Amino acid sequence: MENRKEYQGKMEAQLSEWGAEIDKLKTRADKAAADTRQGYYDEIETLRAKRASMQAKLQELKASSDDAWGDLKEGLDRSWNQVRDSFNKAAARFK
Repeated sequence: MENRKEYQGKMEAQLSEWGAEIDKLKTRADKAAADTRQGYYDEIETLRAKRASMQAKLQELKASSDDAWGDLKEGLDRSWNQVRDSFNKAAARFK
């Protein structure tokens, strides 16, 4: 099992990666046909909200006690996987 600092570092790196992915999707959306552009923008906003939610959960994990972090990690992992799937689906639609 990875330790708390390793886990937090991994999650912070993923948040940064998702931020960069959102920027790439925004660039693609800007170049999309006018009739599909708004749908892309709406999806990007949804991804931004999910990323922000994960950022907040990571902050909660950072503030947790050593005893509680294991329990919080389990919930965070489930949420993380759902957000990751959303990003993957969005990236596939933008191609």
